[in-house]
Amino acid sequence: MHRPHPGPAVDSAAATLSARGLAFSRGGRPVFEGIDFELWPGQMLQLLGANGSGKTTLLRVLGGLLPPDEGELCWFDEPLRPADPDFLQSVAYVGHANGIDADLTGAENLRFAARMGGVDGSPERIGAALRSVRLDPSSTTPVRALSQGQRRRVALARLALLQRSLWLLDEPLSSLDADAGDLFLAQLSTHLHSGGMAVVATHEPLAGAAQTLRLQG
Repeated sequence: MHRPHPGPAVDSAAATLSARGLAFSRGGRPVFEGIDFELWPGQMLQLLGANGSGKTTLLRVLGGLLPPDEGELCWFDEPLRPADPDFLQSVAYVGHANGIDADLTGAENLRFAARMGGVDGSPERIGAALRSVRLDPSSTTPVRALSQGQRRRVALARLALLQRSLWLLDEPLSSLDADAGDLFLAQLSTHLHSGGMAVVATHEPLAGAAQTLRLQG
C-alpha cells in the first residue's frame, strides 16, 4: 500500500500549529496530559494508541471542539481563541463517524458542506471532489444505500472540496478497501507536498510522519 511522505518544512519563525502542555480530563479522570508538539507546513503528526486512549478527544481539542483543561494551543505562535474564524477557515475535520446525512446523495452532502464551509459549491467543484474518491457525481442513490466504504469516501471527499491547510483525521482508512486506501494516501501525500498539514489518529502507523504521539489512556 502506498504511504505518504511529508513535504519539506517551510522555514518560518514559528510553527503553524503548536501545543504546550495540553491536558484533558473527563469525570475527574485524566484522558491525556502533557501533550507537546510543533507542526509545520508539509508535516504530518500521527496519533497512535488503543481504543479509549484519547486520540479522538485530542483531535477534538485541536479542532477547537473541546477546550483543554490545561495547556495552550497556538496558531502561528498566537494562542488560539475559541471559535477563531481564521483558524476554523483553515481546518478540515473528518471524524471517526462520517458526519454525513444518510437521506441525501453524495453530491447533496457535499453541497451542504460547501455552504457550511463558505466555499464554492458549484456542480463542477462537487463533481471533481466526488471523482477524486471515485464516486459518481451524478448518482441519485441516498447515502444510506451505499456501502460503508462508499460512505467513508463521501466523507473524505470533503477534503478535496474544502481545500483547508490543516486536516484533522480520525481513522481515515476505516472501512476503506486496499484500492480506496491507496487512493486516500496518495491524496494525503499530495496535500503534504503542497505545504498542507495533517494530524491523523490511526491504528495503522503511516510511514513518513514527521512526529508520532503514543497515547496511553
